[in-house]
Order: sequence, then C-alpha cells, then structure tokens
Amino acid sequence: MDAPTWTPSGVRLRAARRNPGTTDWLFLPGGPGIGSESLAELVDVVDVPGTSWLVDLPGDGSNVDAPGAPPDPYALWPGVFREEVDAVREPVCVGHSTGGEYLLSVPSLERSIRGLALVDTAPDARWMPVYEAMTRAAPLPGVTAAAERYVEDPSDARLARVAVESAPWNFTAAGLEAGRALLGRMPYNRRAVDWSDRHFDRTYTAAWWPASLPTLVLGGGADRIVTQTLWTTSVSTGITCCTGPSPEPGTGRGSTVPRPSARRSPS
Repeated sequence: MDAPTWTPSGVRLRAARRNPGTTDWLFLPGGPGIGSESLAELVDVVDVPGTSWLVDLPGDGSNVDAPGAPPDPYALWPGVFREEVDAVREPVCVGHSTGGEYLLSVPSLERSIRGLALVDTAPDARWMPVYEAMTRAAPLPGVTAAAERYVEDPSDARLARVAVESAPWNFTAAGLEAGRALLGRMPYNRRAVDWSDRHFDRTYTAAWWPASLPTLVLGGGADRIVTQTLWTTSVSTGITCCTGPSPEPGTGRGSTVPRPSARRSPS
C-alpha cells in the first residue's frame, strides 16, 4: 500500500492496489468508526482496472489528527468526501453500508463521478428498526455484556469488544472465524460512531438518486444488518440491483459497528 495522502480538510487516501487503467475507485467504509482497513480484502477480490483507493473521512477509523482537519472534523461530515472526488481524475465511488449512505447524502457528487457502487447499504433509515428487531429476536449475550461495559466507560477498546462479539450477526457460520479475526484487527473510533448515531443514522434519507450515472446496488442475500428489501420499492429504473451470495461463499454479510448507546436501558 502506498504512503497516505490527505486532502485540505484531512480526508485520507491510500492507494491499496494499482492495475493498468485510469479509473480511480474510491472505497468508503461502513461502520462508521471501523476504518477503511475493513475493505482491504474487498479491494483484493474485485481486482478492477485502475487505482483502488481506501478512503477515510477525518476522524474516522485510524484517521485521527489528520493534517488540515479542524478541531471538530465531524462538522464536515459527510460532504467533505467531495474533496476526495476532486483529488483524482476519474472517480468511481464505492460505499459500504453507512459509507454508501454518506455518498447518497451529497447531491453534488453526481456531477463529478463516473460511476457509483453501493454495497450492503440502504436508501433511507428504515433499515434501523429491522436491524433492531433482528437483535431482539436473536440476542447475543456477549454483545449485551460488552455494550453495558462500553456505556459505563466508553473507549475504543471497549467498542472493539462490542464489534467482535457481534460477529454472528455480521457473518455466516462458514465465515465466522475469519469474521471475528477481521473485526478484531480493525481500528475503532468511538467518536465517529457517536456522531453518526446522534446526527445521521436515524434521520437519513438519500438526498439524490443517479439519473444517468452507471450504478450498481449490491447486497448479500444473507444480510441481517442492513435489509436489502428497501431497494425494491425505492430505486428508480436504470439502476442494477444484485442481491445474492457473497463473492467468497460463506464469508459474510458485511460488517457494521453496533451502536452501544442504542442498547442503553430506558431511564
């Protein structure tokens, strides 16, 4: 992986793979707070022509104290992603989970990008109650205990424990061991999780739809986190929607970071 570069406001770009071709593939992670390292293996699998960039907004994942970032980097979210698009020649945006939602919250992107791929994401926040119902129907005692410890004393390390314990929700049985290992090595950032939980997750509605932009909506057939059924009623014609098994059988559904604050008992 190349040495990182930063945009004027601290968006970090890391060239993870370079193939022949001029397209710049911008991979924006989900989570939030999990970091673009979560997409490194996806970059290896898709093997697209051109340069594949791992992108982190200022204050997300391990991109802390980024050069040029203001004291409160979240004040720039999610529109600051425009700087990354403007920094490359032929941008195609790939947004995973919440990362895809952030992309759909910046209408000006449509005039500046060559294509869009949305991976296990949603057109609005209606996925949240479906996800919460799933967690009640299939509770994980390890998540409950880890979330209680996090609420008592929030830290990135305790957030990581919540995420690792949530692996059975994020991965199929065949991919569970690899999924736990992946979640265990990610650089968590609780401030990013808290910002999205307070200011974005529950009020999100896509601010734009591609009119003529080549667009792919890709969802795992076993996704228990972000339901993919919303696309059938929300997406206009001209967008290709694919829901099926993971590219590598059994590897998972796509990871996200549980919001421990949402698990606090009512006072």
